[in-house]
Parts: sequence; C-alpha cells; structure tokens
Amino acid sequence: MLFFPRPLQDPIRGRPKEIPHNEKLLSLKYESLDYDNIENQLFLEEERRMSPMGFRCLEISRWVICGLIGILTGLIACFIDIMVEKLAGYKYQVIKENIEKFTEVGGLSISLILWAVLNCAFVLVGGIMVAFFEPIAAGSGIPQIKCYLNGVKIPRVVRLKTLVVKVIGVICSVAGGLAVGKEGPMIHSGGVVAAGVSQGRSTSLKRDFKMFEYFRRDTEKRDFVSAGAAAGVSAAFGAPVGGVLFSLEEGASFWNQMLTWRIFFASMISTFTLNFFLSIYHGKPGDLSNPGLINFGRFESGLLGALFNSLNYWLTIFRIRYVHRPCLQVMEALLVAAVTAAVSFTMIYFSNDCQPLGPERNEEYSLQLFCADGEYNSMATAFFNTPERSVRSLFHYQPGSYNPMTLGLFTLTYFFLACWTYGLAVSAGVFIPSLLIGAAWGRLCGILLASFTPTSPIWADPGKYALIGAAAQLGGIVRMTLSLTVIMVEATGNVTYGLPIMLVLMIAKIVGDYFQEGLYDIHIKLQSVPFLHWEAPATSHWLTAREVMSSPVTCFNRIEKVGTIVDVLSNTSTNHNGFPVVVQPAKLCGLILRSQLIVLLKHKVFVELARSRLSQRKLQLKDFRDAYPRFPPIQSIHVSQDERECMMDLTEFMNPTPYTVPQVTDAVTAVVQVFSQKRQLIDMIRLQGCTQALDNISTSAEDYF
Repeated sequence: MLFFPRPLQDPIRGRPKEIPHNEKLLSLKYESLDYDNIENQLFLEEERRMSPMGFRCLEISRWVICGLIGILTGLIACFIDIMVEKLAGYKYQVIKENIEKFTEVGGLSISLILWAVLNCAFVLVGGIMVAFFEPIAAGSGIPQIKCYLNGVKIPRVVRLKTLVVKVIGVICSVAGGLAVGKEGPMIHSGGVVAAGVSQGRSTSLKRDFKMFEYFRRDTEKRDFVSAGAAAGVSAAFGAPVGGVLFSLEEGASFWNQMLTWRIFFASMISTFTLNFFLSIYHGKPGDLSNPGLINFGRFESGLLGALFNSLNYWLTIFRIRYVHRPCLQVMEALLVAAVTAAVSFTMIYFSNDCQPLGPERNEEYSLQLFCADGEYNSMATAFFNTPERSVRSLFHYQPGSYNPMTLGLFTLTYFFLACWTYGLAVSAGVFIPSLLIGAAWGRLCGILLASFTPTSPIWADPGKYALIGAAAQLGGIVRMTLSLTVIMVEATGNVTYGLPIMLVLMIAKIVGDYFQEGLYDIHIKLQSVPFLHWEAPATSHWLTAREVMSSPVTCFNRIEKVGTIVDVLSNTSTNHNGFPVVVQPAKLCGLILRSQLIVLLKHKVFVELARSRLSQRKLQLKDFRDAYPRFPPIQSIHVSQDERECMMDLTEFMNPTPYTVPQVTDAVTAVVQVFSQKRQLIDMIRLQGCTQALDNISTSAEDYF
C-alpha cells in the first residue's frame, strides 16, 4: 500500500506534488503478510532433498486438509443452526403463550417487557463476549477475511478464541431478535477453521500435533483460508460453486487450477456434512435435498443499497468517535435489542392484516392477536420469526398472504433497524437482513404489478419478484456480482432466474458504485486498513516509484553486528517487517524479514568475528516454522553486552532474489501490479545517490527500497 509521508517533489517541474484531496493516509499499525516464498539457502536445500514421493505426499496432505476444513465448517454450521432454532423457538413460544394469555384480559405491556427482556438477555451475552473478550469477532468478519486474503496482517483474526466468540456471539445475536443473519459469520468461521487445521497445531491451546509442518507459512496458509471462506459460503447457502467464486471475487490474491479444485472439494464436503447431520436432526436421515442454512425453494436496489451504506457509514463514524469503550458498546447493543423488540411488537399490535391460517403455517410461530379464529396476523410472520423463516415466507406464500401496507411498513422499518444493527459489538451478518428487505419490497412490487394487470398470469406470483428484489437489495449493499448470481441460482435450485438475477445485480452495482462503495469496502476504509485493490487509483498515474518510497532506507550488511540488529528491531520508528541486505559498496544482495531476525537472535546464531562463518550455529527451516506465526517480540529476547559485539552472517537466511522495480522509469501503477500479484512484504525500488546512516552502516552509492 502506498503512503505519502510528505509533499512530493516533481522532478520535472521542480514543484511539490500534493496528495489528491480525495486520498487520505492509512493506518501504519498494519503490516503485510509474506505471500512470497523465501527462497533462501535453507529452503532450496530442503527442496532438493525432497523426493518425488515426498511432493506427492504433500499434495495428498493438501487435499486431506481441505476435506477436514469442509467437515469442521459443516459441523459448526450445523451446531449454529440447531442452537438458533432451539433458542429462538423457546423464546418465541414463551412470548406467544404470554401474548395469547393477555390478549383478551389486557396487560399486553407485560408481553412487550418479556419480549424486550429475552432479547436483551441473549444480546447481553453476545455483546459481552465480543466487547470484552474478542473485539475482532464483531460483525460478519467478511471485511477482515478479505483483508487477510489481500495480504494484510489483521491481528487475532484467525485465532481459536475468535472462532469461539464468533460462534457463541452469532447464536445470541440471532436468538436475540436483532436484524442480523448467521450466514456472514460462517465465512469468517470457515477461514479460522482453515487457518487452524492447516497448521497441525493450536497455539492458543499450546498443543502441537506434529502434523502439516510444511504448511506453516503465509503462502500455504492463505490458500487454505481461501478454501475455508468458500466452505463457509457453501455451508450457509448450499452453494459450492458460489463459494469458490466468492473466494475468487472477494479477496483471493493468488489462484491456480489445483487450488480451484481443492477449494471446490472443501465446499462440497462442507455442504454435504451440514446437510447430512441436519437430515438426522430433522428425523430424515439421508435426505440431502435441501442443503445449506438458507434454501429458497424452487423458484431500484442500487439507490437503496447506496442509501443503506451511506447511513451506516456515518453511523459507524459516530461509533468510532463516541462509542469506543466496551461498556458503551454493550449498552448500545442492549438498546438496539430493546428497540427492535418494541418496534416489532408495535408493528404487530397495530397491524390489521389478518389472513386465513393454512396448512403451511404449522411450523411457524403464528400469532392470532385480535384476528378471528382460524386467522393469523401476517405482520407477525415477518417480525415474529427468525430472519431465515421470514425470507422463506416472502418467497413461498401464496398471493394474498400479505397486503401492500404490511410489506411497505415492514420494508421501511426493517431497513433502518438493519442499518442501525450492522456495526454493533456483536457477531452478526448482513446477508439475510438484506435479503429480507429486498424480498419485502420485491413482493410489494409484484403485488402492485398484478393489481394493474389482474387478468395477466405473468404477474400472478409475487414470490418471483421477492426473489429478484432480495438479490437486488443484497447486491446493492455488498456489490457482489458473479459469485452472488451463482449463490442465488444454487440456493433456489432453478437456473431460469439466472439471467434476471445477473441483470439486477449488475444494475445495482453500477448505480450503487456511482454514489457509494460497497458496505465491506466502507468498513475496511473506516478501519484504515491498507487494502490493495487490483488497480492503482486513477489519481496516482502521474507518480513514479521514487516519489512514494519511504525514507530513510533501513538496511543491513550481509555480515552485521548483533547490537545493530537489536537496536533497529527495538526502534519503534522503524517497524518494518523486511530489510534490504547490502554488501559494500552498498549493493543489494537480498532481503531479510523481521521474523527471521527474531528467530536468529533467539537461537543465538552469531559468531565472535565477522569471518568466522564455520562456528556459526546451523538452523533448519523447522526452527522458523516452530516459531510461526506468533514470533516473540524483540523485547523478550535477552542479548548480553558481549553478545552485542558479535557478528551475524545473513547469507543463508536472506532471500537473494527480491522483486525490484526501477525508481524513475516505473510508475506507481506498475508497482501496484507487482505488489498485487506477489503480495511481497516490501517492494525494492532502485535508487541512485541515496545516503543512509544506521549507526555503523553507511551506504551512499546505489540503495534499494
């Protein structure tokens, strides 16, 4: 990512170049993951020792890991689905019995209080878990996974603790009646599962199973996290192909044919595992006809999406400034839960939309309220249910099940509730609320079209328009096109709607992008994460590589003094993760990572004299993999005064072939292309006449950065 620490000097006209008014500095607290193999001497020696059978076993291991990712992700999805159904069913049953008890005799205020208390109780548990134990588990986690796959090191994003808080939090959020869904967090959960399984150990539990040690590096871990994210999509929507396309469209920085097959395999296993265990739970073992947590059955959004994103943007800025303490975050979540219960109860109470109670209502928590015997309140179908069931009712119920006033009021109310809810300190997703909002106004449009042409059978089924509206609303908010089209087609099981869904998603994206970015991109920017897009900003085409480089250059000699290395790593102003290695007179010979230097210092890999290479302790790649990914801080490593005078030979540990770009001839656009393809820690820009001083280091001829 490009940073502009000072006004830039135009070498041609000799005047300072200012940062464009629409660009801003991003946070310096984030570092990059190392998505390029460190092909040093240790790595090459290990590769040479590997036999053809060894490489074949590694490939088999990759498939085994992807299978395990799919199984565990499917089991987690199954657990979430069952727990939400049980807890939400218990809550709605208690509230229903209480409402029916007080409908005739009065005292419905007691029912309202009961509803609000139950909502707040669930949300309190989820809010405390997120705000006080693991804040990174807030929200859907999709922006964080996108950043991770993009090459940004997000602290604690794939920890076991994050997974536990995410699962418990999303169960409590959905059961607490918030305008959220459990599908988005499944993507984050799948990524965490993949990151853990692929390493063959748990650093949180301090257990090492001595498995998959070869994959303990960012390059391999990235591919498995891509598979985990796809498995999460597959478990949520029963869309294996959509899961693969989601990983490709939304963040994977590297792709090849074998990776495609492995990700698809993980997605298929995830869907099968979820569906298999849910069929046993529902008493129909082996019935695999309805995969996914969401199944839609058989069969202007850009502006609304831009409005939703803009409102949530300003609301999130307010939260960042004023609601940043954990106790305030929990109080806000409780307030939203109570308001959601009050609004839902009020809308149901004042609604006069009574419909006949048909056989399809047996599984729902139907409320009669002031309707006649054998009738139910249709407003309660939307509010007095889990969001997934409400979406299905809008898709499948017969024409006449909802009147236009009910759908209009529900759309308006739920729109603002969902906008207020997204961004709370709870684990929650925006997929299902978006689908529910779009399904409501889509069904409303279908009813209005049918009223204008009552004799035409084309407009007879408003459920079709509910499906198109749901896709359009979700596309207008998250701005996904290809993957979302396939997800909707796979979830409906009907390819007939593929073309109209694709058209509305394209229109929603084009119109929405004109006003505002997608919701996930907005939250990535609000967190000041240096997310690298596939192309450089249009306003950067006039910049060259030299004009955006950081200075002064921080580098090491090939044979360096230990005290100098410790001082550089301890200096908080030079928090780089990679350093050029030079030989006198200042010629680049490689790149060494901060994590490598930490391991070398920890194992005391240094000698008394600069030329005593034979006495330097030998390390293996296993020593670096054992320390990955939680390398100790430099402050925890004790180096005595005598050891500071020793020398360290970096030759066999550095990467001798880092990527370089010319300092003047290459524009920033070329630098971005190199960086986006390799995601290397830093790019080395050749610079003539740069002077750098680092204690005893002096480089003055030709430096690289």
